[in-house]
Amino acid sequence: MHADLSFNKELLAVLYKRWEKQPLSPAEQLLLNNWLAVSPDNRETLQTIESGDWALTGLKGWKRENAEAIWNKSRTGIPVAPSRPVFHVRKWFWAAAAALLLLSLGIYRWTATQKKELAAGNKSAPAMITPGKNGAILTLADGKQVVLDSLGNGVIADQNGSKAALKNGQLTYHPTGNASGGIVYNIMSTPKGRQFNMVLPDGTGVWLNAASSIRYPTVFTGRERNVTITGEAYFEVAANAGMPFRVNVNNLAEIEVLGTHFNINAYDNEKTLNTTLLEGSVKIRAKGRNVLLKPGQQAQVAADIKVIDDADINKTIAWKNGLFNFNDATLEEVMKQLERWYDIDVVYEKGIPDIHFGGGMSKNIPLSDLLMILEKSKVHFHIEGRKLTVLP
Repeated sequence: MHADLSFNKELLAVLYKRWEKQPLSPAEQLLLNNWLAVSPDNRETLQTIESGDWALTGLKGWKRENAEAIWNKSRTGIPVAPSRPVFHVRKWFWAAAAALLLLSLGIYRWTATQKKELAAGNKSAPAMITPGKNGAILTLADGKQVVLDSLGNGVIADQNGSKAALKNGQLTYHPTGNASGGIVYNIMSTPKGRQFNMVLPDGTGVWLNAASSIRYPTVFTGRERNVTITGEAYFEVAANAGMPFRVNVNNLAEIEVLGTHFNINAYDNEKTLNTTLLEGSVKIRAKGRNVLLKPGQQAQVAADIKVIDDADINKTIAWKNGLFNFNDATLEEVMKQLERWYDIDVVYEKGIPDIHFGGGMSKNIPLSDLLMILEKSKVHFHIEGRKLTVLP
């Protein structure tokens, strides 16, 4: 079963008005902005429209009042009959329009009255649970923990040859040349509802998703750069051919790189450990095998290693870019993301409903708005505190 994706005409109406240089209402502008944020392809589509190259015979014959009618009727949930003359649109445009699914539209359409009806139907109104934000906990070499969520700019700690400093919400390490004794380690960890960006002592950029961690030395020495992660992390590794960068993933796999961009998803409650390569090359060691990835490929580690040649890169790194990407995602996959980002616990009263989704939306919305959208996709729930129960 798939979520209802019958709102393409609403988006087409907004784009038609844009092409005709008609003013958009605040709700229409919000819809357009959210659609543009989903994919670079959508922004290119809008540029084509605004350049005047979108001169289609069927479009020219479409009445202005049709745009208003479709917009107004779709907001109230009334089915819209086909317009005359027939609206012929190129396949590429329909594909772009389809990228905006119900999840991208709903948060702007449900009125306060609908919210009350939904709350009554679910026995308890969704709690006002806010989305996650930037923040993390830094564990120093001596075990002291520093909560970074609300700290201002400045040096956080001096860690055996390197100063850890916070600037504009990002932690960086600056070598001092005063290292003494053995190597010491720091651990950066993100609880549920937090994500964080940092720069390691070698200049490697790391983005941590919610409920994740990375352990690393405060100064890289010797012939290798070794770090250990849990959860999910995106890396932009600083190139150094004489000192390979190695990532230990839950003691289940090791990724070796010289300089590259890649994402690792290794949550304990996921079925596979996934490494997705964006640039460069990486070598995966797991299950007694070595696998070399090329850009665009994904290695999935479970009982064996499976390589996907055409990985969905946008879906893989959507979290880093502040988006949910639910393309071909099951309800269970969606709920796992919500658990981590909104710091909630999800249980299923009678098994997991067989529902799939597509498209994407911003992560910066309250849980209550997102749950209302799921309700319209035939997902029923009961929420109490931070426990969400999915009903049959």
